[in-house]
Amino acid sequence: MIYQDPLAYLLGIEGSALLDAWAGDHDQAFVEDRVAEIRRLLADGKLQNRGVLAERVAADVSYQQQASDYDANAGGGLFAIDEPIINEWLAHREVGVALDAACGTGRFARILADHGHTVIGVDGSPDMLELARERVPEGEFQLGSVDRLPLADRSVDVVVCALALVHVSDLGPVFAEFARVLRPGGALLISDVHRELTTIGSGIKGLGPDGERRLAPAFRHPLGDYLRAALAVGLELRGCEEPALYWDDSPLPRPSTEIGDWPAWPWSLMAYVPEATRAVSGRPQLLLLHFAQPAS
Repeated sequence: MIYQDPLAYLLGIEGSALLDAWAGDHDQAFVEDRVAEIRRLLADGKLQNRGVLAERVAADVSYQQQASDYDANAGGGLFAIDEPIINEWLAHREVGVALDAACGTGRFARILADHGHTVIGVDGSPDMLELARERVPEGEFQLGSVDRLPLADRSVDVVVCALALVHVSDLGPVFAEFARVLRPGGALLISDVHRELTTIGSGIKGLGPDGERRLAPAFRHPLGDYLRAALAVGLELRGCEEPALYWDDSPLPRPSTEIGDWPAWPWSLMAYVPEATRAVSGRPQLLLLHFAQPAS
């Protein structure tokens, strides 16, 4: 079971901001404001005894519940970050057979089809696959997992896998599958939740039949995990991006006076300490990697 306490979370955000100040990113006034805010948080009765327990469940279980509104809610601002980069990488590819691995609702399947590729989608959620079929009626969609793809060896020219590997504990078997299905000269394009964003609370939530809190697994893979898994199966690195999402310079909103219920965490918690949240918002949000299968 996972224990999530809103006070502990807010103190963590403040601590992250203070560590950045220690490294030279902020001035004395900022540090003094953070220390004063920490004292306020510790004395805030709304934050006392609010911790909750949540159960880790398989990602497919969480996504099954999220299917109908995933695109509107769960993707947050991440879709706007990774799509331009993946589109740019795809623009230099010849048309062929493309796999959207862990395709979800078919977001990248649609993009691949629009680039002219023949599209195959694989996902572990039947509900997600139904939405993908509606979105990309010309595509072929199959139930399966990224570590056991239901495809023949050397059968695709491009593999795209977006916002899925964060849920995988061991990346080795997954990259071995990607390398197996890629033809010589093929491309593997990865978009994943950056460990920095995972650390500050990004995750897929759901509720069980009796209201029990559920969390999809979220592994904080460092860059080396992806590289070691890819290089071990002969893939070559061609590109790497770690885009961040910065707050603008508009005046800070007034701190929220309500922390919201658990499904709204951590976003409602961030609103409780907007200055500290803005200070840590410049951390990378996504990790994007472009690999190539050698031509021979």
